Amino acid sequence: MVPPSCVRQAYNTAMSGPRWIVLGVSMACALAQGPLQQHPRAASSPVEAVQPRLRVDTQMVLVPVAVNDKLNRPVSGLEKEHFRLFEDNVEQPIVQFAMDDEPVAVGLIFDTSGSMDRKLPRSRQAAAEFFRVANPEDEFFLVEFGDAPKMRVPLTSDAGRIETELTFSIAKGSTALLDAIYMGLHEIKKSKKNKKALLIISDGGDNHSRYSLPEVMRVIRESDVLIYAIGVFGGYGTPEEVGGPGMLSHVAEQTGGRMFEANVMEMPDIARKIGIELRNRYILGYAPQAQLRDGKYHRILVKLVPPRGLPPLRAHWRTGYNAPVE
Repeated sequence: MVPPSCVRQAYNTAMSGPRWIVLGVSMACALAQGPLQQHPRAASSPVEAVQPRLRVDTQMVLVPVAVNDKLNRPVSGLEKEHFRLFEDNVEQPIVQFAMDDEPVAVGLIFDTSGSMDRKLPRSRQAAAEFFRVANPEDEFFLVEFGDAPKMRVPLTSDAGRIETELTFSIAKGSTALLDAIYMGLHEIKKSKKNKKALLIISDGGDNHSRYSLPEVMRVIRESDVLIYAIGVFGGYGTPEEVGGPGMLSHVAEQTGGRMFEANVMEMPDIARKIGIELRNRYILGYAPQAQLRDGKYHRILVKLVPPRGLPPLRAHWRTGYNAPVE
């Protein structure tokens, strides 16, 4: 067994890294003395076939989980024994485990309402930083929204098309954020990628959508799409603006993603962190002990049991799923 002092030494080494930390009790000493590397997996392991999303079939639920340290850096190298998983408050044995880094389809939901006027230059830079950490096999599309959502760039593997389109964006009109999310959820179904996500860049609030929050949340719960948001808030005046942070956070956390509140100067750095986190997630697989096919929503809870000697870590996961119906 590796002594706790060696684990602490590995963590201190990792904390000096610029992007993420790599943990693993079984190789903590090696990490403390050398470059940070992802913990290798055996080629013959059956978890290689795990698909990187929350997917439910007759026997298995697959849950993507992101783990971060207190500086919001992704943490890789944890093992199965560092996680506990519960469905409806009943602990479930983790029978499949993998680290996920495969191509992803991402829809950029980009706010061009009037209140974003002075924030557009940094919003464009944030999008560019996000694309810089993309994989060559990734796919993207662009939905812009003011009074109504508009599909500016359909699903493509060329992120440069989106960056070019964003240079012509003009801020005007009201905010139809929920309609834009709904359009994004529809468009992303066209991708054949196993992992799908939406990235929302907005100053929050909604005052011009046809769809309500409960309607959009029903679609989100039936999808397997991760939602991340960069919220650029400030100047609260209307009820919509006051409720914007809470709405964005609620929507993102339901999917296993997160909402990051940022000032204009922080946006590019946060977008880059989201891109890294999106591509560094654990996949926990379990077979529900109660094989219910009732069509009801079942809640999922993930608890971390980090190696001894390390500070607390934070996990983010999809909070539940709708069971299939007979």
